Amino acid sequence: MKKERIYSYQGDAIEVHYSLRRCIHAAECVRGLPAVFDRDRRPWIEPDHDSADRVAEIILNCPTGALTFARKDGGAEEPLPAMNTILVTEDGPLYVRGNVQINSPDGLVLKEETRLALCRCGASKNKPYCDNSHLKIGFQASGEVRENQLDLNPVGILEVVLADNGPLRLKGNFEIMSSDGISIFRSTKISLCRCGGSGNKPFCDGTHRKIGFSSQ
Repeated sequence: MKKERIYSYQGDAIEVHYSLRRCIHAAECVRGLPAVFDRDRRPWIEPDHDSADRVAEIILNCPTGALTFARKDGGAEEPLPAMNTILVTEDGPLYVRGNVQINSPDGLVLKEETRLALCRCGASKNKPYCDNSHLKIGFQASGEVRENQLDLNPVGILEVVLADNGPLRLKGNFEIMSSDGISIFRSTKISLCRCGGSGNKPFCDGTHRKIGFSSQ
């Protein structure tokens, strides 16, 4: 995993942090609070242009985790999401929310996350995160998920193990949703494709070995 450079934007009551490498321009911030987030302005983030509570609320809508915050006024910090969920976007990444650990194959915790976008096209230069390479290569994959609604509560720690030159191995209680939010797959263990070649997307079918996928 490549080191991130984090930019900080100071306000009186809240400090906003921004990772350029994680941003894929989902634009939830710009649409939600344009007085604070304006890409045509420098600095593009002005935390004092609205209340700290409102700024924090909008940041929580950022699906990639590119935006985070720290309260300076004693206000609530970011809560853990109520459930571990993975949204399969059409022709795009996996949007993950939850109590997430990104782990190496030998069990080392590399990062702890609550919001992130994981590459599933295989072309990102910022693996395991999405960097919008799916747009450049014309990646096509439906946002469909086969339905499998097990009777489990998708809470607790969700481990995302980065298999060397292989899939994303999920461990823990989680829920995978189709892009339309209709079909739901619940499980405690599954491997998700991140090479872009599986014939059973979003699940891994071993194609990474045939095509020589590199996770670097």
